[in-house]
This record gives sequence, C-alpha cells and structure tokens, in this order.
Amino acid sequence: MHQFRAQASARPLRFLGVAAAAAAAGLALSGCSPVVDVTPAKDSANAACAPMMVALPDAIGEAKLRKTNSQATSAWGDPSLVVLRCGVNVPGPTTDRCVSVNGVDWVIKEGNPVWTLTTFGREPATEILMDPDKISSATVLADLAAAAAKIKATRNCVGQADLQDLPTSK
Repeated sequence: MHQFRAQASARPLRFLGVAAAAAAAGLALSGCSPVVDVTPAKDSANAACAPMMVALPDAIGEAKLRKTNSQATSAWGDPSLVVLRCGVNVPGPTTDRCVSVNGVDWVIKEGNPVWTLTTFGREPATEILMDPDKISSATVLADLAAAAAKIKATRNCVGQADLQDLPTSK
C-alpha cells in the first residue's frame, strides 16, 4: 500500500513538471512571434478607444490578428494587410469619398498602394491602413464595423443627394 501511495504522489509531481515545461515552451514560442511596429495616434490614450479595441475581430477575412507594440493599435495578417490606429485626428468636412458600411461612415483616401480609411463623425477617430490589391476594402470595413460602432457617432457623411434635399434660400 505504501508503494502505491509513493507512485501516486510521484505521478502528480511528474505531471506538474511536464505542464510547467509545456507552459515555459509556450511562452518562449509566443515571445518569438514578431510584434508589429505601429506608431500610436496622438490621442491613443483616449478612454473612448477601449470599448472598440476589446471588440476587434480575431480575423479580417483570412488575415489573423497580431500583436502590436503600441496602445490603441492592431494589425491583421503576416505580413500585415490591415493596420488600425484609434485616436487619430477627427476628419472635418471633406470632398473625399465617404462610404457607410453597417452604420459606420468612413472617409477613403486612395493612395498608391496604401489606402487610408478614417471613421467620420466619431471621436476619437479610427484610421485603417490597407492595400486594396491584397485585401478587399469591403471585407475590412464590414469586419471592423461592429467594433468601430462602439465609438458613438455624432455626425454622418453628407452626399450629393443629401445636398439636393436641403432647403434653398430665396
């Protein structure tokens, strides 16, 4: 009976040793994965960014969420296909294209090759950098809309059709 007890007590200790070794290996492996270097936005410490940041999706399309090195930032894909920064300058009135996706308005600045998409009418504003040749802007905006909506809208984009409906002065 004594021998059985000795073996039974050694077994949990051996298991704990294996579990500790596995945990250490997991930490070592996660430490090797590259962190995306993203410059934080001016207002990245704004508390209003937090609800959006915790609601971000684990993937955009096939691109998986990665760790970044600064507050209120995220990136998806390896190499990064989408980079997000909360706390950027709020866009004012603009003639740039503005689209609404699932209730979130975005101002689009088409660059070559990187596009900049910025939430419109939300403070703080959120900026997305992406290459439309590598990932669909429709996918990006649709997958991020629920998280971006965590920052309350105070204004909306106004299009040409909206301007035609305004009363005219006589």
